[in-house]
Amino acid sequence: MRRRQFLVLSAASIGGVLVYSLDRRASRLFAQEKSSQSLKIPLRFFTEAEALIVAAAASRIFPSDDSGPGAKEAGVVIYIDRQLAGPYGRDRYRYTQGPFVEDAPREFGYQGKATPREVYREGLKDLKGFDRLSPEEQDKQLRQIESSHFFALLRQNTIEGMFCDPMHGGNADMVGWQLIGFPGPRMSNYADVDKHYGEAFRPKPVSLQQVVGRKVRPSEDEDLK
Repeated sequence: MRRRQFLVLSAASIGGVLVYSLDRRASRLFAQEKSSQSLKIPLRFFTEAEALIVAAAASRIFPSDDSGPGAKEAGVVIYIDRQLAGPYGRDRYRYTQGPFVEDAPREFGYQGKATPREVYREGLKDLKGFDRLSPEEQDKQLRQIESSHFFALLRQNTIEGMFCDPMHGGNADMVGWQLIGFPGPRMSNYADVDKHYGEAFRPKPVSLQQVVGRKVRPSEDEDLK
């Protein structure tokens, strides 16, 4: 694995609330309180320019609105960066021998040769400067590529980053789970059986690490030394 890069962004550039330290623990920082402070986020795959583009594109696919936070607050770009740097990015879990059919019927799934890493690297070339466009211009540019495999992958990964377990880098503070009312991987509700009579039972979300009481090593970390 190549040496890690460090992306330095203003707090507002990825939502103003995420701070990722080298030990991969996320804490919260409010941009209005630390407006002059930059955040150092370890990147494993993306360059600085690529990360800003992906963050902006994911924010148009899953924007923040009156109903709740979106891809920016959830740290989706961090999730995608880690996935591309790991086994998924190099297509470890897909059959990668020929023949390759670029225009295969949709029901067959992706049949091309390019790995997710290669798909992103090539697709991001056409989105140069995307993060500096207005929201309307960004939407227009995304509509131009919405039939491409790159956009399909970006959309899929954005949704995954919104609702994954936080140990994968996305869904920071479980904002995605809170948005849809998902309680996380709770193993039992036994302690609540005799409670909450006559009222809705909406437990606070818990992550897998909180449930098992120990650190869980995600698959994308297996390449880290």
